[in-house]
Amino acid sequence: MQVWQQQGVEVDTTLIGSKAINFFQASGRVVAQTSALGDQPKLEDLLGTVHAMMEHYTEGQIDRLFLVYSQFVNTMTQQPTVTQLLPFPKQEQAEQESRWDYIYEQAPRDILDHLMLRYVESLVYQGVVECIACEQAARMIAMRAATDNAGQLIEDLQLVFNKARQAAITQELSEITAGAQAV
Repeated sequence: MQVWQQQGVEVDTTLIGSKAINFFQASGRVVAQTSALGDQPKLEDLLGTVHAMMEHYTEGQIDRLFLVYSQFVNTMTQQPTVTQLLPFPKQEQAEQESRWDYIYEQAPRDILDHLMLRYVESLVYQGVVECIACEQAARMIAMRAATDNAGQLIEDLQLVFNKARQAAITQELSEITAGAQAV
């Protein structure tokens, strides 16, 4: 975002999630935002922000639409990902030659507009779900580390306790032996 702003590009943001809102609130123009999605977000919770993005794109207020999210690879690896949603990348010539020609009941433009909206909705929802998976993985790793550290702390404290107990027993035995020798 900073690179684009340094190049004089105006960046409009649509923020999803409280962390994104807190982080990006001061930078750029915020078009829409939503938070409090919970651990099981519904597509309906995201529709307002997606429609705001699409409205800005179709009205020509923005020329490109990107999705930035944390991609879940595995529990130990999450990658920050930037994906261009719109406009669609150009197809290679070889791919275009093998296209089929279909006859549509409705106007192709109406179908494409509807499909484009559903496409963006599904990719945004996928991004949100992957971010939640990344967050859960980070929590799991943190809890595993805390459990391991607690186990190590218990072992260390048990060793200190046993040494103190052994020293107390040795002290008592020394006192008993010294008392028996005095008699």
